[in-house]
Parts: sequence; C-alpha cells; structure tokens
Amino acid sequence: MSRIGKQIIFVPEAVEIKIEKEEILVKGRKGELKQVLPDFLRVVIKDDKLTVSIKNPEDKKQKSLWGTINRLIFNMIKGVTDGFEKRLELVGVGYKAEVNNNKLILRLGFSHPIEYIISPDIEITTEKNLIIITGINKQKVGDAAAKIRRFRKPEPYKGKGVKYVDEFIRRKAGKKAVSTGT
Repeated sequence: MSRIGKQIIFVPEAVEIKIEKEEILVKGRKGELKQVLPDFLRVVIKDDKLTVSIKNPEDKKQKSLWGTINRLIFNMIKGVTDGFEKRLELVGVGYKAEVNNNKLILRLGFSHPIEYIISPDIEITTEKNLIIITGINKQKVGDAAAKIRRFRKPEPYKGKGVKYVDEFIRRKAGKKAVSTGT
C-alpha cells in the first residue's frame, strides 16, 4: 500500500474538478490545469474530499504511480488556488537581470547578455538582484528556475553566480600564499 497514495486530498470550495475518462481538469481562481490519468487509476470525489485508488494493489507499476498521481493532483489544486513561486538571487559584481517583452535578459559576467524566452504559463519579475518566478504549474516554475540557474551556477570560492534564495553555498578555501622561512 502506498502511504502517499492513500492520503485524502481536501478540495477547497473555490476549486472545480471534472473527471473524464482518462483526464482530470482542475479550475480555480488563478487558472486551470489538466492531467492525463492512467486507465487503472480511479479518482473519487465525495463531500469535498478526493481519494485516489488503483485496481490492483499488487501490481508494481500501479503502486509506483499511485502516490505520484496523488501528489500531482494535490499540486494542481494548490496551484490554481495559491500558485507557486521560486526566487533566484544574482551574486556578483555587475550581475543584472531585466524583463523586456517576453524575454529575461541576464548579464552574468560573460561578453554577451543571455536571453531566456519566458513561457506563457509562467511570470517572471525582477527586483535589484532577485528574479521571482511565479505560476500555477509547479513543474514549469521549477523547470524555469533550474534553467535560469544553469546559465551561471554559483562557484564555491566567492559564491558568484545565480542561486536560489534559500540555497546554502559551501565555500572552499582558496590558494594560500606560502611564506619562505629564509
């Protein structure tokens, strides 16, 4: 039995859920999301409580997807009610970010600016040395943050680069000058 798959998901009043043959549609005040469901999965809604079950609890594939689909539906509900947010911090002299039309323009110490095309599903804003990525789909928000971070990962000596706000960079000691004892 899946501990996560068995968990009951509470559906807020502002959220509307439609279950069709192999698809679930979740609508809320921030938007709507769809998810394709495997044919062996059953989703039941009773009294603002959603439960996910599978046909055969002994099948390894069904057990492995049970908890995953449960959490995907939970994240869909949270996304259409509250949304998701990732914050990136630029650390380094002259490192800047700005949003122009639907592009994020990054200046990260290279000889040229880096342009990242913003997906229509997410929204990116900048403040001083912060990049704030928001959206209703957790996967797309996290993917955009990871791609932006990948342009210039933080290095361990001075900590320069693009990092998550709550990320801890483990620092290394640089080369030390050796004094001669003469």
